[in-house]
Amino acid sequence: MTWLIYDCDGVLVDSEVLAGAALAELMTSLGHPLTGAECSRIFGGLNVTDVLAKAEQILGRPVPADRGEEAGQRLLARFRQELQPVTGVAATITSLPYRRCVCSSSAPERLRLSLEVTGLAPLFGNDVFSASQVQRGKPAPDLFLFAAHSLRQTPADAIVIEDSPLGIAAARAAGMRSIGFVGASHVAPDLRERLQAAADLVIDAMVDLPDAIATLSDRKSHSRRRD
Repeated sequence: MTWLIYDCDGVLVDSEVLAGAALAELMTSLGHPLTGAECSRIFGGLNVTDVLAKAEQILGRPVPADRGEEAGQRLLARFRQELQPVTGVAATITSLPYRRCVCSSSAPERLRLSLEVTGLAPLFGNDVFSASQVQRGKPAPDLFLFAAHSLRQTPADAIVIEDSPLGIAAARAAGMRSIGFVGASHVAPDLRERLQAAADLVIDAMVDLPDAIATLSDRKSHSRRRD
């Protein structure tokens, strides 16, 4: 039976512009100027550990622990004041009859805050999973497979909704179908092409999600009949 895995940042909450700006500010202050859009492209979909490793690779030196912590706290403060849900996401989620969960590269504190301040937390209850719970983050399949095991669901029955190529790659590695989402405010012109090259379908808005799920479900049914 079909079940759904939602990424959080850029799918449920419109956070990537804020996160990209925070990373750009940090990288620029450390001597490597980047724009928010560049940071969204470079770091999108990575967990905290991998973001830090990527930043240090770009800088050629460690990120001072106090600077990284300060940047993270400033971002959470901005989330409390400015973070909004993706347009139409709550209505779309409640209209769909499928089991659902969240699988995010964000740390648990940021993930909880994101869902709470946008009013989405009650839609998922305890079915919220962070990459901090597994050994490898996206594009490895670990997080999605951990969610499937925790919820006692079959990986092949899952449909993953993601806004990053890394997330789509993780879904494919887990044997799951995927829908790329390009309806958040951070989306760059080339993201649609990158997602179309990897995802089963790509949608522009949450209102399009039910039809996309129906299309993938029909494809699976036809495939089973042929087999």
